[in-house]
Amino acid sequence: MNKAVIFFLLAGFMPFIFAQNNSGAENKVIQALRVDSPPVMDGILDDEMWSRAQPITDFHQIRPGDQTPTSEPTEVRIVYTSDAIYIAARMDDSDPELIATPTLRHGQGLGPDDRLIVILDPFNTRRTGYRFETNLNGVRHDALYTSINSFDGNWSTIWDVQTSTYENGWIAEIEIPFKSLPMDPTTEDWGFNFGRGIRRRNEEMAWVSFNRQFNPSIAGTLSGLRDMDQGVGLEIVPSLAMVQSKDFAANTNNDETNPSLDIFYRLTPSLNAAFTVNTDFSAVEVDSRQVNLDRFNLFFPERRAFFNNDADLFQFGNIGNVGNQASNDAAEQNARPYFSRKIGLGPGGAPVDIEYGGRVSGRVGRWNIGALAIEQDAFGAVDPTTLFISRLSANVLSESSLGVIVTDGDPTSNLDNSVYGMDFRYLNTRLTSGLALEGDAWFMQSDTPGLNGDDASWGVGLRSPNNQGWRGGVGIKEVQENFNPAMGFVSNPGVREYLFDVGYAHFFASENYLQSMEFSFDAQRVNFIDGGLQTERVRYTLFEASNNTRDSMRLRVASNKEVIRQPFTVYREPGREIVIEPGSYSFDRWGMRFQTADQRPLSAFLGFGVGDFYNGERNQVSTNLRWQGQKFIIEGSYEINDITLPQGDFMTRLISLNTQYAFTSNLYWVSLLQYDNVSEILGINTRLQWIPKAGQEGFIVINYNMEDTDKDNDFHSLTRDLSIKFRYTFRY
Repeated sequence: MNKAVIFFLLAGFMPFIFAQNNSGAENKVIQALRVDSPPVMDGILDDEMWSRAQPITDFHQIRPGDQTPTSEPTEVRIVYTSDAIYIAARMDDSDPELIATPTLRHGQGLGPDDRLIVILDPFNTRRTGYRFETNLNGVRHDALYTSINSFDGNWSTIWDVQTSTYENGWIAEIEIPFKSLPMDPTTEDWGFNFGRGIRRRNEEMAWVSFNRQFNPSIAGTLSGLRDMDQGVGLEIVPSLAMVQSKDFAANTNNDETNPSLDIFYRLTPSLNAAFTVNTDFSAVEVDSRQVNLDRFNLFFPERRAFFNNDADLFQFGNIGNVGNQASNDAAEQNARPYFSRKIGLGPGGAPVDIEYGGRVSGRVGRWNIGALAIEQDAFGAVDPTTLFISRLSANVLSESSLGVIVTDGDPTSNLDNSVYGMDFRYLNTRLTSGLALEGDAWFMQSDTPGLNGDDASWGVGLRSPNNQGWRGGVGIKEVQENFNPAMGFVSNPGVREYLFDVGYAHFFASENYLQSMEFSFDAQRVNFIDGGLQTERVRYTLFEASNNTRDSMRLRVASNKEVIRQPFTVYREPGREIVIEPGSYSFDRWGMRFQTADQRPLSAFLGFGVGDFYNGERNQVSTNLRWQGQKFIIEGSYEINDITLPQGDFMTRLISLNTQYAFTSNLYWVSLLQYDNVSEILGINTRLQWIPKAGQEGFIVINYNMEDTDKDNDFHSLTRDLSIKFRYTFRY
């Protein structure tokens, strides 16, 4: 496709850019109360300041009703000192013994729990923000909005919460230090919102919402914040890790003591600098195992805290957030210019030392700034490498942005590499029609020695991502054959991808057993740039329904076409390989899944699918069973693919067992066992985690891997490592 067509597509956005904005949600304002001394953080609201704070009680349903009265009253009050903001929430419940509290440890998502949600937008730009959640156990879960409709739960900061119960409900008392948030102390008005969930009724409520949504763009205002003190703006985070590892195959032992240091300094109230030395990731949680039956690479999310801080500032082109159900995660992330998992990880996921690194990130006026430089140590035949990423964007219109990105360096080879890109992201959450509209347009060029020409990538998309009524989207993305972002992610080069989706969601009256039902059609078509079809996937969701207790059911039909140009091995075992030969394949499948509500002590998931697979058949069954008590969780899952092909039959199995036990609210023992019969590796990860308070952590982690090389059910030890790590945050 030539540049004239690209500019034509970009010009197609102009009518939407100037579409009339509608206030949509009511512009609610709450006045912050300044107090001289903080309340006692005990979850008991007997400090006199709480009686002086203005109460927020006008909550409404966003599910199952929309702007309808809530089933239970909620009252929130806000005070602040020069150092922190304090939020007190009193949440009535007519059946307090039924309050759902399955989540036990900090950092875990609170989807199954009765929860309180707080959304803060300290810059009041209505484009990005921070999300804080807690439950009756006092679990802290924080997240960073990477776009208006998606957030990164791996982001974390320092805050505190205390909870208690009373005769008719529960209380949460939250403290968020101003040192924990990038902010502009001259901004007296913050974007602010609250949500609450009551799981047994599948009820969600909010203070401000529009089209059944609440996020940084759809929020009220907290007014009157003045004279906020972020301190010197210096954080010093030393850590010490003692690691003992053994490679059984090589019969080698390794003992290391790894001190590391992270320093964070606030250059301005809203612009941060970070410096890391001898960065250690020994206590990072392991990835969830996946079995790949496709010919393209899998995508795994980033889990390392250093790279997740301010990750929203490095997002480009909305790549990875399209949400088309015919696509998959790897396809959505295809052409991502910066993917931090390329740094500090060698082939097979083996860690590579990071000697030191620095980051400058934050906001200055309308500008959003992210710059990262890393010195990576040598490994194998790869020399020490200096890596650089710079991302700059400007807020334009009411909710949109225009930006550029530059990367330089290759963490996996000795070749030079650079990428340059420009993107425009459009957002309008309050159109006169009552719907939301978002769009994106981006263009990138890579520069790699030996790869000349066909080294660009571009995309255009337009979506209306509504929670009720009609939703839909269209998009096109081209990834040329030689486009090579060495610090990014490319799973499928040399293609042009087209996306289309449309769906309709209906919510029933609250007295009905069914709460919502959705129908959708999602399609993906991938063509080779040099001509011809590569992949065509169509997903018909005939219905997806949930009831008022959060049980759900879905029925889906899928139609696939695949054109294979090069043979690929779909399965191998000692003495046998099963290869998909070049050719054109068409196959249809259908599947159904049932899921019971996970707030119950015992919950389950069952999914199955049957149909064709290339020139054969595939039957799939996935199950999950979860049992949770007051202090423990035991969860097991099993997935099997039974595949019959003319070339030979095979079966893949993926098994996992997860256990959690909370000795106290700050001391946890978590274990994960995973096995799949493709790699034939049995992995055990067990960790004792102690968090006396936010910003202080201690870990004892054991990883043990066993392998059945010849697939005769005789496992032998592969690797073992023991890590003991302590980390402490000093703030000034």
